[in-house]
Amino acid sequence: MKKTLFSLALILIFCSFKIDNNTVIPSGENLIFVGSYNMSGLMTQLAQVTLSTEMVKTSKNSYLHLNCELATYAKWDKFFRIRDSYESYVDPITLKPSLYKRSIEEGGWTKKEKYVFKSNSVTSTSKRKNTPEEIRTFTVGSSTLDVVSLMYKLRTLDIAKMKTGESKSFVAVFDEKQIPVTIKLIGNETVSAGNLGSKNCYKLSIGAKTDVLRGKDKNLIYLTADAKKVPVLMKFSIPVGTGQLTLTSASGI
Repeated sequence: MKKTLFSLALILIFCSFKIDNNTVIPSGENLIFVGSYNMSGLMTQLAQVTLSTEMVKTSKNSYLHLNCELATYAKWDKFFRIRDSYESYVDPITLKPSLYKRSIEEGGWTKKEKYVFKSNSVTSTSKRKNTPEEIRTFTVGSSTLDVVSLMYKLRTLDIAKMKTGESKSFVAVFDEKQIPVTIKLIGNETVSAGNLGSKNCYKLSIGAKTDVLRGKDKNLIYLTADAKKVPVLMKFSIPVGTGQLTLTSASGI
């Protein structure tokens, strides 16, 4: 069950909406979070989560590389070692993904995935420890995202024009399935944002059609209420407990 803990944060951590041209995600951005889990009533810091962006050029195209790295702190490795990475290569303006890769190492359990997006189809290649490689192709909508590009896509929404209680809908690919995701504006709240200081933030509730997210308005993401919409806090509630990701350092924003 623990292996789902930080993976699910990405879903929090996760259409045809108007893009605010002032919020295009910059290359060279680096966000560092502390990942905490509620253990016996105490929110215990277990891991570091790093989100970074960079431009990547090929002979034909330029992509924005969105990268997420998750690693338990050394003192916890002997109990349950996690080394996960999630990567998405997207159009720099629309954030439409072309390639999504996921590499999981959690307590000895491993899985590698690659998703290639072409028009309205995705070809996935997955390999679990001690199992044969699996390849499958499935149809997706033109606006379907992966969980990493979804998280960044939220930052392009014109949230200032949304009313409290208003919702927006997305679809994200995760574990070789399409998952409908709903984002609802709860309101505004002042949140500590690491080296950015205290920030007025949009408080958004995340709902997904999966039985692993629990509670109404218990899965939340806080984005700074400015043009950059930096994620500074994410809270999640799953069957085995609750946890959060808290921003400690932001650079290149």
